[in-house]
This record gives sequence, C-alpha cells and structure tokens, in this order.
Amino acid sequence: MSLRLSTVILPVDRWHQGGRATWQRAEELGFHAAYTYDHLSWRSFRDGPWFGAVPTLTAAATATERLRLGTLVTSVKPFSPIAA
Repeated sequence: MSLRLSTVILPVDRWHQGGRATWQRAEELGFHAAYTYDHLSWRSFRDGPWFGAVPTLTAAATATERLRLGTLVTSVKPFSPIAA
C-alpha cells in the first residue's frame, strides 16, 4: 500500500501572477490531488481577490497532467450566474 498525499490551494492568486505555477508545483512535488475552496470570502483574504473554484480547477486542468483536482467546499451562491 502506498501513501497518497493531497494539498489545498486557495484560489487567491491571479493565473498569470503565480496561480498557474502553484498548481504545477503541486504536481511536481508529487501530490496525488489538489483541492480548492469555493467560499465567498476567507478571513485573511477578505480584501483581495478570491476566484471561483470551477474556473480555477478548469485552468488547473490545462496546466497539469496527472494531478487529480476537486473542491473541498462548494458554496451555493446567492445569485444565479445565468441571470447575472
């Protein structure tokens, strides 16, 4: 039996300012999976950007080859993206 390690990557970095590199680094380090949150805000990141989980994971899928991806928490948004 082998040990599989996973990590959490918060969606706070713009893709061209380190976001892509963070996901690629997780894969390079040998993590089995990487997860992200889909909260509306996070205590210490309240005043900065917080990107949606689905677009973040979509971008991560284009930047990695073997890393499994997922959400730890998926929020029910108080608005409809269709009506917005």
